[in-house]
Amino acid sequence: MTAARAVRSSSYMHWAKTQQAARFNLATSGLGNLSLRDLRVSLDDLELTFGGYGYEPLKQALAARYRVDPHSIVTGAGTSFANHLAIAALIKPGDEVLFEEPAYEPMLSTALYLGADVKRFQRQFDDGFRVNAEEIDRLVTQQTRLIVLTNLHNPSGVLTDESTLTQIGKTAERVGARVLVNEVYLETLFEETPRTSFHLGKQFVVTSSLTKAFGLSGLRCGWILAQRELAKRMWLLNDLFAATPVHAGERLSVVAMQQLEGIGERAKQLLDRNRQILNEFLDTRDDLEVVRPEFGTVMFPRVRHGTSERLCDLLREKYETSVVPGVFFEMPAHFRVGIAGDTDVLSEGLKRLALALDDQ
Repeated sequence: MTAARAVRSSSYMHWAKTQQAARFNLATSGLGNLSLRDLRVSLDDLELTFGGYGYEPLKQALAARYRVDPHSIVTGAGTSFANHLAIAALIKPGDEVLFEEPAYEPMLSTALYLGADVKRFQRQFDDGFRVNAEEIDRLVTQQTRLIVLTNLHNPSGVLTDESTLTQIGKTAERVGARVLVNEVYLETLFEETPRTSFHLGKQFVVTSSLTKAFGLSGLRCGWILAQRELAKRMWLLNDLFAATPVHAGERLSVVAMQQLEGIGERAKQLLDRNRQILNEFLDTRDDLEVVRPEFGTVMFPRVRHGTSERLCDLLREKYETSVVPGVFFEMPAHFRVGIAGDTDVLSEGLKRLALALDDQ
């Protein structure tokens, strides 16, 4: 009889659900939620019940957008569940997994919960948080079953180019491993045909959703791109996790996919405007240093002295503003700022961040 798996939770998600809310919330990393009215949806678009391995119109819409075989698509409740399902299908307890650092904590906690023997490769601030493919090649062993990274990187927003990803893919192929890439923030490049790493080789598995770039978190429209036989295995494993999805959400997701061009254009204009505001703020602060990505919804500043813990507490308690403490990304001198919210909220929140920095 095997021992029961230890209960494990996500410290970041608990914080986000209980401590993130503030009058001026700069902690969120996704676009503000659209309403049903914004989607131009009618009751005629909806049905409540459907059973099967994926709603075909949704799979076809995703297949067309990413230029993949519909049989390579597994849908799930947002990127978080897609990550869980993908990792659960790719490893067994005790398998060696090579994971980026800093990392998105819920994804790392999922791998640990599923029994992975986690080893780390570094994304250094002084190197612009880039992925060092040579380091990964040195660190992998014949026991490595999975390499995990986010692109755009969470928390820094840094883009990993296709050349680097191709190198990582060759490393994985050499030892018989897979590469799992969480691409949910890559959608903020707003390309008509997103450049998913899935096309770089059969060892790549990709997760994403409509959440971050399009303000459609409530639909829980997430997906995995995987080779056909692996996708089939994931569908069967999902019978143990979620069985069948909320069909109204699937149908609403199809409606959303038909309107992504317009939704994305509004989102791009907002992010371009807000990124400029944050960059102008950072230009005035010699007590912060930051890698400034061209894309995405977040930046990850570092305080020049000490940690960000006192700053984050002061900012929240005295100035009614929240950012994400860097401790949730294993880098306590940093904090994550989101730029995907209302422009006026961002502007006022940054004014209050300046006051908190001056008040320390």
